[in-house]
Amino acid sequence: MIRIALVEQLGGEPVIRLRPTPQPGPEQVLVRMRAAALNFADLLKAKGEYQERQDPPFAPGLEGAGEVIWAPENSGLRPGDRVAVLAPGTLAEQVAVPPGACTPIPDLMDFDQAAGFQIAYGTSHLALSARAALQPREVLAVLGAAGGVGLTAVEIGRAMGARVIGVARGRDRLDVVRKAGADHVIDSADCPDLRAALRDLGGVDVIYDAVGDSAGEAAFRALNPGGRFLAIGFAGGRPPLLPLNHALVKNIAIHGFYWGGYARLDPAAVSDSMKNLFRMFQDGQLAPVLGQVMPLERAAEAFDLLRSRKSVGKIVVTL
Repeated sequence: MIRIALVEQLGGEPVIRLRPTPQPGPEQVLVRMRAAALNFADLLKAKGEYQERQDPPFAPGLEGAGEVIWAPENSGLRPGDRVAVLAPGTLAEQVAVPPGACTPIPDLMDFDQAAGFQIAYGTSHLALSARAALQPREVLAVLGAAGGVGLTAVEIGRAMGARVIGVARGRDRLDVVRKAGADHVIDSADCPDLRAALRDLGGVDVIYDAVGDSAGEAAFRALNPGGRFLAIGFAGGRPPLLPLNHALVKNIAIHGFYWGGYARLDPAAVSDSMKNLFRMFQDGQLAPVLGQVMPLERAAEAFDLLRSRKSVGKIVVTL
């Protein structure tokens, strides 16, 4: 038997249950999970509001990390290999997944770091490079800069040579954003006019918006001609209402970016991106920031922390 977190009804909190140990099929890998990361998508799935709806009961978690227990001979994996796992249901002590869902992790990367690496860093890397075509010396503003994806956008933007403005709430969170590489920070709790604050810093070439709502609308109006707006998520509660007449007059490009969908749109680009990211980690360019690390029995508390938007960095559940 294994322990597993389950969402048993939409809108409910995850509960811990005992379930039979999964039996892998002939083309599956059995992984002993050591850690799993939470993403905002897990909250939406638990409420039945995610774009890829899943009926309960189901195990939350879209990514994690652990050790291979068993693998098919032709999979390229062996028992004992340390891997990052990208598959639904990672909040379980063991999972059976296709070999393609497993990526070997660098020796220097621990399981807690690897658990939340793929989606957040993958999102920021491909959004900034493939969609926004961020260039050295351009100005990048990151909304929600202290969150799980926001911090990765700050790090990657800095590594790409941009001047980075991090927007987050509270002095402690802004200190973390500075350490991640932001050149300037703006406290959203003490900024009555975000548009003016960004314009005072010279305007913005690329907006990375993980918040939406009025913050996204204000930042959009600070974009320079030829700017690019990346719609990453709507942690603020609703999508921003963007004035398309501004986009027309100022030649602004608006890009929606959903990493899971991009993996189907261009799987080769996602694979190349992940190789680059692991290389950047090994070279010391990336330093994943862990927010709260909690054991599986505190999964409901971890969800509450994610829902409150008070965490800094990734929320990780150990297994």
